[in-house]
Amino acid sequence: MNCFIIDDDIDDREIFALAIQGLEKLVELRTANDCTEAIDILKGETFLPDCIFLDLNMPGLNGKECLPEIKKLPGMAKVPIIIYTTSSTQKDRIETLNLGAADFLTKEPSISQLRNSLTTLFRKHGI
Repeated sequence: MNCFIIDDDIDDREIFALAIQGLEKLVELRTANDCTEAIDILKGETFLPDCIFLDLNMPGLNGKECLPEIKKLPGMAKVPIIIYTTSSTQKDRIETLNLGAADFLTKEPSISQLRNSLTTLFRKHGI
């Protein structure tokens, strides 16, 4: 499975990578520091992710602005984009789901909790 995380926080990307490594399935993880880098990667390579995890609060294009831009790219319309954020507000959840996000995951306080949440999300979306 190919997974892509877009997050400007290196610690959050590392925690995510550790959680992914502990899953039962083999996952290739690609990362981007921001939406501009992510769009360049998705446009310029043959990399097609099975899912994308997108942070909301980033410099430049934020997650809400980036989400529709990714969906417009060739081959990306059906790729599940899961919002991965510190926000737990219902407003952010509703707005991002209305923009086309497949799901909304508030960042977990531990790697094991994140791993459990990821397992549940992957099952839910058939990834």
